Amino acid sequence: RGLAGGGSATGMEELLSRSVPPLPPYETKEKAPPPAELRSAEFVRYYRGLQAGPPRAQLLARLARDFGVDHGRVAEFSAKVLQAQEQQREPGALLQAEDRLRYYLNPRYRGLFQHLGRLEDGLRFLVELRGDLVEGLASKALDGPHVKEMNGVLKNMLSEWFSTGFLNLERVTWQSPCEVLQKISDSEAVHPVRNWVDMKRRVGAYRRCYFFSHCAIPGEPLIVLHVALTSDISSSIQAIVKEVPPLETEDTDKITTAIFYSISLTQQGLQGVELGTYLIKRVVKELQKELPQIKAFSTLSPIPGFTKWLVGLLSSQTKELERNELFTESEWQEISEITGDSTTETLKKLLNNNEWVRSEKLVKVLHSPFMRLCAWYLYGEKHRGYALNPVANFHLQNGSVMWRINWMADTSPRGISASCGMMVNYRYFLEDTASNSAAYLGTKKIKASEQVLSLVSQFQQSSKL
Repeated sequence: RGLAGGGSATGMEELLSRSVPPLPPYETKEKAPPPAELRSAEFVRYYRGLQAGPPRAQLLARLARDFGVDHGRVAEFSAKVLQAQEQQREPGALLQAEDRLRYYLNPRYRGLFQHLGRLEDGLRFLVELRGDLVEGLASKALDGPHVKEMNGVLKNMLSEWFSTGFLNLERVTWQSPCEVLQKISDSEAVHPVRNWVDMKRRVGAYRRCYFFSHCAIPGEPLIVLHVALTSDISSSIQAIVKEVPPLETEDTDKITTAIFYSISLTQQGLQGVELGTYLIKRVVKELQKELPQIKAFSTLSPIPGFTKWLVGLLSSQTKELERNELFTESEWQEISEITGDSTTETLKKLLNNNEWVRSEKLVKVLHSPFMRLCAWYLYGEKHRGYALNPVANFHLQNGSVMWRINWMADTSPRGISASCGMMVNYRYFLEDTASNSAAYLGTKKIKASEQVLSLVSQFQQSSKL
């Protein structure tokens, strides 16, 4: 019947019961019949024939709920593991009972995913399918423990399939295929590419652009890293992505520093699959080979969520107190004089609509309090003991040092609304990254420079949170 059953519920039921292989009995698991390629291909056709959104969400929800683990079997074999332990039977019997339990803990849809992964172009399809899952969970079109479980199972499978041994590092130049340049341009999530001149600049002199592709999906950028080659640690993104004609040939004597200024995942389906860390490590090796004179490796990173956090603080402070606790007396006096408002309402409005940057006086007064508030946001605000800010958490897990907070480093509307124009350098001291990473993951301790720590202590002295 193929697609004839289209979107109908019975068509979907039939398709799923045909394409999701049953879990063969434990005894015959090695001798199970080979996967029916036609059925897997039929599933791909059917799925791609459905519209994105609710029709696909319905199929995924049903797959997660009705083709998961056989709970009866799991209960039965859990009891047998306990029994083998209580009877203190020989180790072989206990291990066998555990292996059987482990086998029955596999959800049925895992078999379907495995078969799909073996199809030609099947891996690309699974990345698409997980992209729909991630999107559905984020928009709440999909919800519930079964779907979350299936998302986790597929993420773990993709993590194995996309481990570094299968990834190729590729460099993008102006001579790269047009479609690759287009994809790199479309996927740039941090500093949007304005036009082809801008794109040419980002792959030209004093710039490097690299991506990972997978041996089963050749030439397709999965995650992209942009690097600027400079003579010092950049404190402003405008200098890196400003509209200027591409520079002449490189003078390698001028290059002592590599600045990672943008890393973007191009496939939503690979969210949570560890690719960024490996890409940075590979690119560092590549640059050391090409330009051994580079001594400093650093990022120039955005601080997404800072403005939102700050506005939230201002709101909660207003509710609790008439006076403000984030600024010193004299700062608040100056701010109120400029805004003509002794409450935080006008300041909040000016932050929400980016208007505060138009007043030179306000920019000057807010410089010092915003720097220390930002230092606290990055260093002191935690989620389960780790840095609340996702970009900070990523680079700290990789073993970098929170190096320097930069004022008015991104004056684009996007930079002003996300982080009041501030950016931060995370610096990679290659000989220390492993120990920094272990310390952060193990004891949650953030390694930070004097500048950051001094701003944090200013915050602790002048803001009474």
